[in-house]
Amino acid sequence: MMKKQNLKRLSRREGQIMDILYRSGEAKAAEVHAALPDPPSYSSVRALLVVLEEKGLVKHRRDGRAYFYSPTISHTAASRSALMHLVKTFFEDSVEQVVATLLSMSGGKMSDEEYRKLRRLLDSARERGEKK
Repeated sequence: MMKKQNLKRLSRREGQIMDILYRSGEAKAAEVHAALPDPPSYSSVRALLVVLEEKGLVKHRRDGRAYFYSPTISHTAASRSALMHLVKTFFEDSVEQVVATLLSMSGGKMSDEEYRKLRRLLDSARERGEKK
């Protein structure tokens, strides 16, 4: 089982590699290397894949001489964990602060439909909270 803290401790390159694996589902080291912006050496990419595997974030399967790497957890679970860490670290664990920041970043450029969807999400969250 993958340890949650490993998601918080990704280097920039490790994060880029995870993004590539999430987009492709599975990739060889050479494919990851080719997809990286300003890539390090091929051997560095292979070493990073091993590190990600040791952290429990990536697994591999062998097909002949080729190794195919894939994420061990869903993109949704990884996104949720990263967001929870971000909220705790930068927003004092406050959903209100996160939403306020996101709304201010939109610069008022949200459509009426987007505002309606947000209202429905907020109402639904309130109802779930009241039922607990």
